[in-house]
Amino acid sequence: MTPLAREIAELIATEGPISLARYMGLCLAHPRHGYYVTRDPLGRAGDFTTSPEISQMFGEMLGVWVLSQWDGMGRPAHVHLVELGPGRGTLMADLLRTTKALPAFRAAVTVHLVEISPALRERQKAALETSGLAVRWHDSIETLPEGPIILIANEFFDALPVRQFQFDQGGWHERLVGRDEEGALQFGLSAEAARTDLPLGEEGDIREICPDGLSIMTRLAERVMRHGGGLLAVDYGYARSGPGDTFQAMKGHAFVHPLAAPGEADLTAHVDFAALGRAAGQAGARAHPLITQRALLMRLGIEARAAALMQGHPNRAGDVEAGLSRLIGTGEGQMGCLFKALAVSAPGMVPPAFDMPDPLIDKISP
Repeated sequence: MTPLAREIAELIATEGPISLARYMGLCLAHPRHGYYVTRDPLGRAGDFTTSPEISQMFGEMLGVWVLSQWDGMGRPAHVHLVELGPGRGTLMADLLRTTKALPAFRAAVTVHLVEISPALRERQKAALETSGLAVRWHDSIETLPEGPIILIANEFFDALPVRQFQFDQGGWHERLVGRDEEGALQFGLSAEAARTDLPLGEEGDIREICPDGLSIMTRLAERVMRHGGGLLAVDYGYARSGPGDTFQAMKGHAFVHPLAAPGEADLTAHVDFAALGRAAGQAGARAHPLITQRALLMRLGIEARAAALMQGHPNRAGDVEAGLSRLIGTGEGQMGCLFKALAVSAPGMVPPAFDMPDPLIDKISP
């Protein structure tokens, strides 16, 4: 039993079963034993690999997106570039290298990283020390300064705690984490039906709600409406709200039971992009039709960038081609369709790469 598992077991013994959201929040952000607080989870030595770690081209293409977004905003003299959950700082380092092509943008921008992990903050500082720009760190979006904003969130929303509800005997019951007779953690259901706005389901259906994600999207959309700008969220998830249990844990690049090692495994759930879009719309902003990561990167020019890298560095051609295939491919183990992109802006503005529908969205599930 991990140290955090013991604390959670004691909490349940005292207060009773806890919600999945509370369990997930403790596992990821506990001040002493939280997964993101105690380690660098990325790379081969960690538990998972993100797009920026696969190829520099991912961050470079998002740099193209940022520059085009700033241009579409009318090139404001001051703009805040924000990244939520910036990992090792790899994405931002590659992105900022791309912006050297436009000195006027670099003169206008201030960089802000929202990160709770002390270990990852150190990695980010090392990655960005030669960027030529000052960087400020924040524990949450609450301390971000007012003003026009361009925000990137790559694999951020999937790590926010979710609540789960299971349809049982004609009503939705919240899924809880409790203990069995031997004290081990186990899943269960609340005895009383919960009051929710969820539509009726079929027996056994599970629905997920991410309150923190909806709240953060609402507040960011409100900022966009107050000051102008836009945000780009890239993550794995589904295009339309519906039933499904997507709560999962990963340790050592393999899936494990989510109750097996609290604090020592990454916990995530697929992003409900439709719900995020509705939250943005209710705040007055415009959530643009979802596109795949494949469409996003191809429309921003990743194939031309890959060709230039292979021509300039023939000895790296194989790695460049492998990275390109992983990022935009549609086969098993590739990220082109599994990952999707959501852009939010003020009404009347169309962010880069979102000027046309992506036919792949309607062909993939769900």
